[in-house]
Amino acid sequence: MSPHAVRPSTVTANPTTVGANPTAAAAPTTTGTATTAAATTPTTTAPTTTAPSPGSTAPASSAPAGTATATTTAVTSEPTRTPGAAPGAATSEASTSGTTGTGTARTALAPATPTPAAAPPLAAAPHTPAAPDSEGQSGPTAALPGLPQALTTRARTLAGAVRRRCADLARIESPSGDAPRLDALAEELASGFRATGATVHREPGPAGDHLVLQWDGRDETLPHLLVVGHHDTVWPAGILTDWPVTERDGTLSGPGVVDMKGGLAILEGAFALLADLGQRPHRTVRLVVVSDEEVGSPDGRRLVERQLRGAAAVLGLEPPHPDGRLKTARRGSTRVRLTVTGREAHAGNDAADGVSAVDELVDQLVAVRGLVSLPGTELNAGRISGGSRANVIAGRAEAELGLRFATTEAQRRTLDSLARLTALRPGARVRTEVLSSRPAWPERSANPLLRHVRSLAAVLGQQLDGGPAGGAGDTNLPGSRGLPTLDGFGAVGGGAHARHEHIRIDELAPRIALLAALLAVPLPRLRDRSEG
Repeated sequence: MSPHAVRPSTVTANPTTVGANPTAAAAPTTTGTATTAAATTPTTTAPTTTAPSPGSTAPASSAPAGTATATTTAVTSEPTRTPGAAPGAATSEASTSGTTGTGTARTALAPATPTPAAAPPLAAAPHTPAAPDSEGQSGPTAALPGLPQALTTRARTLAGAVRRRCADLARIESPSGDAPRLDALAEELASGFRATGATVHREPGPAGDHLVLQWDGRDETLPHLLVVGHHDTVWPAGILTDWPVTERDGTLSGPGVVDMKGGLAILEGAFALLADLGQRPHRTVRLVVVSDEEVGSPDGRRLVERQLRGAAAVLGLEPPHPDGRLKTARRGSTRVRLTVTGREAHAGNDAADGVSAVDELVDQLVAVRGLVSLPGTELNAGRISGGSRANVIAGRAEAELGLRFATTEAQRRTLDSLARLTALRPGARVRTEVLSSRPAWPERSANPLLRHVRSLAAVLGQQLDGGPAGGAGDTNLPGSRGLPTLDGFGAVGGGAHARHEHIRIDELAPRIALLAALLAVPLPRLRDRSEG
C-alpha cells in the first residue's frame, strides 16, 4: 500500500441523510458537458511549490460490506484528511497552485468502514425518464432511492484526494516497453484498488505486467460490466526532470495525467465512494488495465478479448472529448513497419555498386501517401531511421506508420495495398509488417447505453452527451463487435500526447459521481435478449 492513505470520511447514522432532496435548489450550471448541481468553483491561491512528505500508512480496510437492500445509508461530509494523518484527524481541503515534486505515489483512496444507518424511506429525485432496466425499474436510480444527492456530496469531498492520487500516479513514470517502471506502477494501482474491495490478478506480459481486477456485485447472477484502461504512457523515462507534475489555475498538468492516470484515479475514487455509502456495484465489475495500449495493445488485447465474453457492456477510461462528451465511436487504427533492405557501398568510390535503402524508403513513403486517398483515412509517418554514415550508401532503412480508418472496408483495402508494395530499385527489397491493428468502431443510430448514462447524469445535475472520436483504443474491439460500449469516462482535460497535457480539477467530482452511479444502479435493456 502507499506510504500513507487518504481515506474518505467515516459513514455514520447521524448528520446528513441520503434521502435529502437529490436535486439542488439552484439549476445546474453548464461547464461544457459535465456540470454539478452545486457550484464547484475551485479556490485559487497564490502559486506555491509542494513536495510530497512521508507519512504513516493507514491500514487498508477490508472489502466493503454492502447489501442488496441498502437504501437507508447516511453520510457525513467532513473535510478531507491531511495526507498521513491518523483516521479521524481532518483538515479543510485547500486548493494549491504551483509545481509539485517528483517521487513515488504517496496517496491512495481506501473506503472507511460503513456503519449501518436507520434513516426513513427515501424518495428519488425527479429525473428525465429512462428506458426500463433489466429488472423492471422505471428510472436509472429507482432501485437506490436517495442515491444521487449522496453521490454528488461525497464526490465533492473526495475530489481533493482523487486529484492528489492522480498527481502521485503521474510521478511514477511508465513509458510503453519499460517493464520495471510499468510493474512498479501496476503494484501501486493494485494496492489502491485492492483497498476498495477488488481481487487482483497480475498477468505477465512481454513489456510489463497487465492487471485484471474484479469487484463482486450485489447480484452475481447478472453478466459482468467490463471496464478497460491502461497504465503505460507515451512519455519517456526522465521526462519529469524538465516537466514536473504541476497544479495551476484550476488544472493539473504533467505526463500522463489525462491519458490516462486521471481516469484510473477517478475509478478508484468511485469505488471508494460506493464503499463509504455501504454499497457494492449492482453487478460484478471487471477491470482490465493493460501495459501496452499506447503501442496498440499487441499483448494486452488478448486479456480484453477474454473478458468480453459474457459482458453486459464495456466502459473505457480514456479521456472524453475536451468539452466532456463521451466517445461513442472510434476510427480503426493500424501500426505498420515498412522495412527496406539495400546494398552498402562506399559513397565516393563505389556508389554505383550500392543500393540506397534510404532513397528507396523515401520513394515508398511517397507512394504510400497516394494509397491513403479514401475518405476518412489518414497516415502519419511517426518514426524513420536508416543508414549508418554519410560516406556509406545506406543498406537498411525503416519507417513506422500510423494509419487511421473511418470504416473497416477502408482499413482492409489500404492494408491489402500495403502488403503488395514492391521495390522501385533493382537490388532493393521492401517488407511490410503489421505491428498492431484495431478495427473501426462505427457510430450506431440507436445507443441505449448513452441514453442511460445521459439520464444518470441528469439526475446528478450534469449535462452530458457523446460523439465519435478520431483516436483508437481498447474499446475499438467491443465496439466493432456490436457490444454496448462507451469510452471517455476518464478525466476531463486535453493535450493528450502533448506538452500541454492537463486535466480540469473542477470536473473531477462530477466524473467520480457519474462513474459511481453507473456502477451502482441497474443497467437498462441494452440489446435484444439481454441477460442483464
